[in-house]
Amino acid sequence: MKQDFDKLTSEAINNIRDDRGQTQELLQDLIKYLSGADERHKEVGLTAAKYMETLQRSNEQLVKIAALKQKTESSDSSLSDDEREEIFKQLNKE
Repeated sequence: MKQDFDKLTSEAINNIRDDRGQTQELLQDLIKYLSGADERHKEVGLTAAKYMETLQRSNEQLVKIAALKQKTESSDSSLSDDEREEIFKQLNKE
């Protein structure tokens, strides 16, 4: 299951990076177009805002993946059932 999670998170991160790269390219093209004339802001300003929202959402996705990754790694470092039972036995002896 951990391998599946690692594979899926890796794939998701790659997709996010690809999407970010494409969005940044489109945004750069749009910036060049906007620099041509002030009235173009009315024409494509909403599109620029959507590109920025896309980049923001990808940041949020990366943060969520990082939180999930940290959660799974911290749960891996918890005590096993055998370790808990051994500690319980030790405490009961004393």
